[in-house]
Amino acid sequence: MKNWVLAPSLLSADFGRLREEIEMINSSQADWLHLDIMDGRFVPNISFGFPVLHAIRKWCTIPLDIHLMIVEPDIYLSRFLEYSPRYISVHFEACIHLHRTLHFIKQNNCKAGVALNPHTDIDVLKSILPDIDMVCMMSVNPGFGGQKFIEHTYSKISRLCALRTQLGSAALIEIDGGVDNHHSTRLLDTGADVLVVGNSIFATDNPLETIRIFKNL
Repeated sequence: MKNWVLAPSLLSADFGRLREEIEMINSSQADWLHLDIMDGRFVPNISFGFPVLHAIRKWCTIPLDIHLMIVEPDIYLSRFLEYSPRYISVHFEACIHLHRTLHFIKQNNCKAGVALNPHTDIDVLKSILPDIDMVCMMSVNPGFGGQKFIEHTYSKISRLCALRTQLGSAALIEIDGGVDNHHSTRLLDTGADVLVVGNSIFATDNPLETIRIFKNL
């Protein structure tokens, strides 16, 4: 199996035990911590904002992968960059000046990702893929955890791999939504580099062992 990244999604954690959940992730074989920031406008849900992010940054010892499910992300980018994440991903559907947004992220010592909703075609990335460090492909409709994986994600990964080769891009392919052990091996074989996993980790009796099983596929 190739080297790949496992990024547990904190959205599925028990926020009443947030520090314990983060310390469990720190001690696990997980590679990144995935943070879904939702504003109640781009998606019909609100997750958490800067006060919670401040606590997460204080406790988390592995790289942060911030996924902005918000409108007008440019307004807040400077504040998110203060938390020194490894990646910040913005939605293609939310960015009017995507090229400028990506370069602002990259100029501030952070890698820039672009997230795509399930209905958004891969071809929209043709002119921008060389400037992207990671494509976050939504495999559910964004906004809520626990949704069923959308099967046509596999064909989108294959098309993105072909486009990546055609354009000489080194962008990682991240899959976010409904990922479990049933899908993970096929996703990696199809071309995914990063798997975001939420309920399939945090809803188990032993999340630490579940992470170990994922990483030893």
